[in-house]
Amino acid sequence: MKLTMLGTGNAVVTACYNTCFTLDEDGGYFLVDGGGGNTVLRRLRQAGIDWRQIRTIFVTHKHIDHILGILWMMRLICQGMDRGEYEGEAVLYSHDEVIGLLRDMTGKLLQEKQTRYIDQRLHLVAVGDGEQREILGKTVTFFDIGSAKDRQFGFSMELGQGRRLTCCGDEPYRDCEEEQVRGSTWLLHEAFCLHSQADVFRPYEKHHSTVADACRLAEKMGVENLVLYHTEDKNIARRKELYTREGSEFFSGKLYVPEDLESIEL
Repeated sequence: MKLTMLGTGNAVVTACYNTCFTLDEDGGYFLVDGGGGNTVLRRLRQAGIDWRQIRTIFVTHKHIDHILGILWMMRLICQGMDRGEYEGEAVLYSHDEVIGLLRDMTGKLLQEKQTRYIDQRLHLVAVGDGEQREILGKTVTFFDIGSAKDRQFGFSMELGQGRRLTCCGDEPYRDCEEEQVRGSTWLLHEAFCLHSQADVFRPYEKHHSTVADACRLAEKMGVENLVLYHTEDKNIARRKELYTREGSEFFSGKLYVPEDLESIEL
């Protein structure tokens, strides 16, 4: 399985795209979030990913830097279905609030010839805390991250042979996530900025964490591989170097600070 980061930045970045990514295996793709606009379509093309092969989508929460790109994906998929360019069906998962919001927005913003495929071939499925589904042939468990802002879900995916990937969304870890996070082979976690620059970027005011915070957590939870994303972009030219240097002081496993369009073999 391969992880491809389509975007790695926080909500207001301009030097990279908002955080979203795909997981793929054997020609199937699972898209997680869509960033804040139609740049997601360009990122998919740049990554060499055929949007017609994306059959499953998950939206973590309703913030505009995660959900607006999904509207473009829904338009593209429904338009492709109407033109005979997209075969079969697709499924979009999220919690009930996001599903309701997407229904409302697509009903008001898309044409009827596109929206008629929703619930017929593009299925919008609300999932609950702890609910499991099969995606890319793997068992995926969705879970409520206990957000202090708007309701948000993460997920864990069983990779086989006791290996597990866990995505915590874009907020810091909370104790309610321990069952999913502890012992993860791969942990995807936000890191808004360097701890040494917390006074500049003020991550805690925005309910985010620093590189050091995320790395301490991963070490405590026995994580093997940690992927940091949802960052600021003022350090973009040296982000990988600076974040890796700070993080390695607190985390003994393998630390990844990917750029947009970078892929990681899991």
